[in-house]
Amino acid sequence: MLTSPARIQVSETENFPRNRAFGITGKRETAKRQSHFEDDHLRMIDLNLFRVFNAMMELRSVLKASQALSITPSAVSHALNRLRQSIGDELFVPSRFGMRPTQRALALASAVRAAYQMLELAVRGDSSAPVEMPRTLRIVATDYACVVVLPPLVKRLAKGAPNLELQVVSSNHIDAVRQLEEGQADLVIGSFSKLPESVRRKTLLREDEVIVVRARHPLTRSQLTKEKLSPFAHIVVQLIEENNNEADRQGNYLVPVERALQEFQQAKISPTGRATVSVPDFAAIISFLQMSDMVAIVPRRLASWAAANAPLFMLDPPYPAVAIEIEMVWHQNADGDHTIRWLLNELVASVGDLQ
Repeated sequence: MLTSPARIQVSETENFPRNRAFGITGKRETAKRQSHFEDDHLRMIDLNLFRVFNAMMELRSVLKASQALSITPSAVSHALNRLRQSIGDELFVPSRFGMRPTQRALALASAVRAAYQMLELAVRGDSSAPVEMPRTLRIVATDYACVVVLPPLVKRLAKGAPNLELQVVSSNHIDAVRQLEEGQADLVIGSFSKLPESVRRKTLLREDEVIVVRARHPLTRSQLTKEKLSPFAHIVVQLIEENNNEADRQGNYLVPVERALQEFQQAKISPTGRATVSVPDFAAIISFLQMSDMVAIVPRRLASWAAANAPLFMLDPPYPAVAIEIEMVWHQNADGDHTIRWLLNELVASVGDLQ
């Protein structure tokens, strides 16, 4: 039976004099014994259990993990129980969203994944390519990012990382920062105010606003002014957020591009301009604009995409347009994750094609 750390401490007290010279030796001996204890503890853990841990972190489901590993669900449960006993933590607990990792599991996840990636890179000898193990990355993004930012990235990934799967979730209905902190999201794309220190950020591009109307709209017949714009009803994207009180306590970290543009509009548009229709996303705006004389203020690149696919017309606003920054953010735990670092570089490169 291994000697416990507490027993080692007692042994030190019994076997070594308490004078200063021997006290130093005693501390070194204690550290040495502690190191041997930790090494022995690691040798007692079946490293194959971490393959199950990796799959559970990825899929959050015993059944899905068993399918991915080609073993039975009971084998996954048995492996998790063995790992729980070895580490002394529940690791995963049931929740309405599947098996939720504990804080201990989240702390382990990046190191375990990095270890597997380093081993694969060492065997393959190519650090420039993504890890070839099948993996799903979760990206939280607004519909703006889905239309403008992600398609060029997906095009690049189809060639460079065929085993990498992206799962995109709308940011309009969730607390994206919490998703990052709990390991339920790997990357968030949007516009942000302040962020917690544990979250990294990088600007992808700058975006300004344009006014979009239907083709042959009365506003297209002459120079646009504030006075001409004011009589026409506006259609806006109305964000529907959960846990507003919690978001307020966290400092309103997420500021989607839709909200940022709306805030700019309030200061730029004449008070007589009125928002008569609110829709959940930008895609819904297109049909409303085609069937009426309403106007919408839309990010320029998204407006260009809409005008290319529908009979819509873009107008520069009759006031100085305000540019906002579109950013990507990720948790600091991902700094050692080769696949995510590679994805970030690919995203920056793909956005460069839009400039």
